[in-house]
Amino acid sequence: MSKRKKWSMLFLAGICCLTVCNGCGSGADSPSTEPNAEQGAQISEESGTEAAQGDAAGEEEGSAAEAGDLGDFSIQDIHGETYTPDMFGDYDLTMINVFATWCSPCISEIPDLQKLSEEMEGKGVNVVGIVLDSVDASGNANEDAIEIAKALAEQTGASYPFLVPDSTLLNSRLAGIQAVPETFFVDKEGKIVGETYTGSRSLEEWKSIVETEQQGVSQ
Repeated sequence: MSKRKKWSMLFLAGICCLTVCNGCGSGADSPSTEPNAEQGAQISEESGTEAAQGDAAGEEEGSAAEAGDLGDFSIQDIHGETYTPDMFGDYDLTMINVFATWCSPCISEIPDLQKLSEEMEGKGVNVVGIVLDSVDASGNANEDAIEIAKALAEQTGASYPFLVPDSTLLNSRLAGIQAVPETFFVDKEGKIVGETYTGSRSLEEWKSIVETEQQGVSQ
């Protein structure tokens, strides 16, 4: 089986799950650390991601991210474009959605996140995705996951960046994530603000959350 067919089959499988997931309301108006089956997916040890995160957490203890600041970083997206903390400067608030290519609830909300990005950009809000499984347990690029992410972006029409974790796992902020999708927010200086949200949401739910978080930043 060619890689192109493999990616197409995986994407179609995700879309099939999408219909089921969209039929089940998350009912989540507040931060959640224990998503149900409709909202998110537990990270599997078989993926190797959890092991990599655990190692990074030990090595980066006391990092800037743990202190509420993402710190300095240089990270690439799935197309090889480089991003630094300067990416936050033009926005009052940046929503960072951490997801995996094998997670159907993650896939199901990408179109809504694209709509959110389009509707909120003029209001000082940016959306960024991070493809957690695009690196393996050793921190090396997972080319299969990156290609699937490219197919997902194309098929869902997502134009916001899909980033690949760097060797520090974004200064340890991505270390120890137990379930995806996980979403958090940073201000224009790259400081982590507000709440962390585990599990997928609808477009309207995300709008309400973003407005609340933006109000908190402006106060």
